[in-house]
Amino acid sequence: MRIVQCTVLNREAEGLEKPPYPGELGERIYQNVSQEGWNQWLQRLVLIINENRLSTADPESVNLIEQHMLGFLFKEGDLGDVPAGFAPRKK
Repeated sequence: MRIVQCTVLNREAEGLEKPPYPGELGERIYQNVSQEGWNQWLQRLVLIINENRLSTADPESVNLIEQHMLGFLFKEGDLGDVPAGFAPRKK
């Protein structure tokens, strides 16, 4: 088991088994984000894609997703928070 100082949780936690994303960003995530932190990102990603009607097939959308990823995982830039005006559906 690999332990990392997770930038999302602000504590040590079990690391990912392999880089979850290609390239330099994937390696950075692998070194600095825990499995739990990555799972939190995946939940936020679904929300960001749905609220902003993004497509992972569209290069502009992928760029925006990466900006949100940097904001959520590393607190870089202005993106990554819950989308403005988002309110969970009442059941």
